[in-house]
Amino acid sequence: MRTRKAKRPGGIDCPIDLESEPESPLSVSDGFIPVSKHRTCWKHMAAFLHERKTKISKRRLRRLQLTSKCFSGTFPSRLRSNRGAKRKSGKADVTQEGVKLDTAQFDCYFSDVWSRLSEDKKSSFAYLESLWFYMYMLPGWKGKAIQWIRDRAIFNKRYVIVPIVLWGHWSLLILCNLGESLESENGKPCMLLLDSLENAGPGRIEPDLRKFLLDIYRSEGRAVNKKLIHQIPLLIPKVPQQRDDVECGKFVLYFIHLFVRDAPESFSLGDYPYFMNRTWFTPDCLQQFFEELDLVKKAV
Repeated sequence: MRTRKAKRPGGIDCPIDLESEPESPLSVSDGFIPVSKHRTCWKHMAAFLHERKTKISKRRLRRLQLTSKCFSGTFPSRLRSNRGAKRKSGKADVTQEGVKLDTAQFDCYFSDVWSRLSEDKKSSFAYLESLWFYMYMLPGWKGKAIQWIRDRAIFNKRYVIVPIVLWGHWSLLILCNLGESLESENGKPCMLLLDSLENAGPGRIEPDLRKFLLDIYRSEGRAVNKKLIHQIPLLIPKVPQQRDDVECGKFVLYFIHLFVRDAPESFSLGDYPYFMNRTWFTPDCLQQFFEELDLVKKAV
């Protein structure tokens, strides 16, 4: 099989099979390593598309210029960086102050969060890997991402946890009642978007979220159209806000932890926003949560 190294958007190097795309989701074990911090600026993304002989319209190029910020520090790196830190300081601390969580660190912490949940709680939830929505947004990867999601059988769950990392920022999408009829009066499907940085305008990704949802429904052979998808409410509760520009990943993990713990057995728009409000938790609660996670990691 003939392969070459190519630069992917998101500050990663990965081997590309020139004859086909990978058959499984990318992960830390696939050897992601960070490259130049400018690899995800609009110029490099445009060059990447040109290299793949993908035509770029002026409108799309303009969109790249407006939205394609740097992802440096957001994507996974080889674990040797943590090993090096451990040799110098005697321990690996991946929650350094002023450092944003990358996807490798996020997934590691999420694994701890998920393992703490009771089997009864887990039975109502499904979750998607932290890079899947981003991969869905990449040219040529949409079909693969949708197939990975289909394999999770998410329509059998009451809630679906979807961590989102775009433009160097973490937010959380929660899909509710996907298995219910789109025309149902009670228990109608809806989307929750939890964002700890309201100033960034979380609603800006609504068109992409609705396309994402439409493709998920169609992959299951369900009779839907854009009109029905646009009738699904997108709710953006007023949740606690981060205090700096690097806490977003921590907030998303804590959102997941608390939502799974307190989510009602049946989500109803009549009772929204439930516990999701600006006083949902305090900074001290968030700090204690991460200190406990670090203790778990160090004990393993």
